[in-house]
Amino acid sequence: MTSLQTFAKGTFASAVGLTTLSLGLLYYGQNYLIYPAAFPPGSRTDVPTPADHGLPYEDVTLDTSDGVKIKCFLLVQRRRLLGSGSETKEQNNNVDTAEEDRKFASSRPTVLMFHGNGGNIGHRVPLARIFYSKMRCNVMLVSYRGYGESEGSPSEDGLTIDSQTALDFVRADPTLGSTKVLCYGQSIGGAVSISLAARNPDAIYALILENTFLSLPRLIPTAIPWLSPFSWLCHQKWDSANALVKIPKTTPILFLSGVQDEIVPHEHMVGLWNIAIGKINPDGTLKRTASGAGSDPGEKSATDGPKEDTQTNVDGVTTTANLARDHNRSPSGSGRTLAEEEEDADSKEYVEYEMEDDKEVMVSKRTRYRVWRQFENGTHNDTCIQPRYWQGVWTFIDNLLPLPVEAYD
Repeated sequence: MTSLQTFAKGTFASAVGLTTLSLGLLYYGQNYLIYPAAFPPGSRTDVPTPADHGLPYEDVTLDTSDGVKIKCFLLVQRRRLLGSGSETKEQNNNVDTAEEDRKFASSRPTVLMFHGNGGNIGHRVPLARIFYSKMRCNVMLVSYRGYGESEGSPSEDGLTIDSQTALDFVRADPTLGSTKVLCYGQSIGGAVSISLAARNPDAIYALILENTFLSLPRLIPTAIPWLSPFSWLCHQKWDSANALVKIPKTTPILFLSGVQDEIVPHEHMVGLWNIAIGKINPDGTLKRTASGAGSDPGEKSATDGPKEDTQTNVDGVTTTANLARDHNRSPSGSGRTLAEEEEDADSKEYVEYEMEDDKEVMVSKRTRYRVWRQFENGTHNDTCIQPRYWQGVWTFIDNLLPLPVEAYD
């Protein structure tokens, strides 16, 4: 946990750019403010590696479509992890063992990690270690252009290309190409993840989003109220609100929100959640209200559980349900289409509470494909070290792609 605390303290620079914008720099200098790649000092030259944490990895350099070289750390799974006491150096060099490793790696998900706007990928290795060692995922840490040892200068267009380059690399890899790809994005990395999933709906299996925003222009009024009239000058949009609706409704998404976030107000994550489950439109207007569910993830649901699907399979005889499905009408007699009732099932929220300091506190919420977890004491940079954070991430991934029993050997 110490390494995670160090990580949280070391990424305070994510506040830079969202709290120091001035009118004179809002347009011409905003890239330097939004993407403070040199903070903390030394971030462009001092990049810790997974080896510093005892992890095997590949140092990968990718050539983007516009001719920029970006650096990545790639951690590919092994049947038995080094240092576990169950693998020797001789075994690791054995051909049969190498094939076992390849098969195991191809059976596990691959996590693309997109970090916040401060620091470098080396500062996120402690997080990658949890994905790799505890959840047995393949992991690729992507260094945006202009960050760490990557070439170029960061921008929305540039980071969009970088993320696509990383995804294309994974899909073309002989071992990782068949794996389920999950995006893990923190702060602006969440915007990168949403954008990538919106552009590649068939390639991204799930998203994990922490403390990200509706869009950068919509963040200015709360981050710097006096600049609100000039938010239209922000050409770095990262319009996650509109991109989110392009992601298939069946794509699982885990939302991780620190209630005390001082950089990206909690309301931005609440807004993304409500867009994701179809309650509001990207512009914030009410879309519809699902019966028994409130518009705020912190509001109790009046429902006790999901409605059971009508199941009528009787000796091969075409039943009312089958006929209704053929005609795209619901067998419930409501007059609604199956698609409409399915949409209700996708957006109905079920809430979980826990007692905390003699007070009932909402800790999670879920629909069929979306999961919300909030952390009452989480701020922008320390949400990832809050109690139950990694338990929630592990549960989300394990429910999608259970860790095989033999992986615990």
